[in-house]
Amino acid sequence: MSTQPIEPPVEAAAPPSAPSPSAPLFAGQGLGCIRGDRVVFRGLNFACQPGDALLLLGRNGSGKSSFLRVMAALVAPAAGHLLWQGQPVQDDREAHGLRTRYLGHADAIKPVLTVAENVSFWVRLWAPEVADVEAAVHQALELFDMGRLADVPGRFLSAGQKRRVNLARLFAAPGQVWLLDEPTTALDKASIAVLEDQIAAHRARGGIVALSTHTDVVLPGARAFHMEDFSPHREGLAENDDDDSAFGWTEG
Repeated sequence: MSTQPIEPPVEAAAPPSAPSPSAPLFAGQGLGCIRGDRVVFRGLNFACQPGDALLLLGRNGSGKSSFLRVMAALVAPAAGHLLWQGQPVQDDREAHGLRTRYLGHADAIKPVLTVAENVSFWVRLWAPEVADVEAAVHQALELFDMGRLADVPGRFLSAGQKRRVNLARLFAAPGQVWLLDEPTTALDKASIAVLEDQIAAHRARGGIVALSTHTDVVLPGARAFHMEDFSPHREGLAENDDDDSAFGWTEG
């Protein structure tokens, strides 16, 4: 894909040195993302309070996945600041990792581990404070009617089953911020309904959700971001520019 020379976005002003009492819980100011010599998005601002939701829309290559990775602090923004309670996330990335749950569109399923072992691994990694891991895993799997497959190795699962296991780890170890990249891929209508119910419950508890999707998802009161609005390259967006494989990454 040919690209035109570009200038990087101008850095936003330095974040405040102390949190404001009225500051949003989770926010981004003037966020920009560059890959190679191409600006993926720029000038993106968001502000979330407990219970808020963001819906990321746009064609492949428009920056949906990149935005989620920036929110998860997996990728540093090329411009702007990511803030938690008014303080830069980069000041304590470990704390941000414990509060966020990022699920990429590639299912993080280890083929040699059983369904239960796959979910247990993530619970222990994400939420070491969970006292009864087995019970948490069982409850999460039952949400998707996957308890009967708890002892089945991951390599035998269908695409839809892998996606449900991927989501089950989210419910077994729920963090404060859910960052979901195409979570409805390969799900049937019943499973999508379960996901919508769990997202609603998470928000009711004060959780924050940001998700990208190409399908209809019930997300009442969500703020929609049309990612093309933040891209200087609306035409000719590459099909693989927003894939994990384009970064050379796979989750898990």
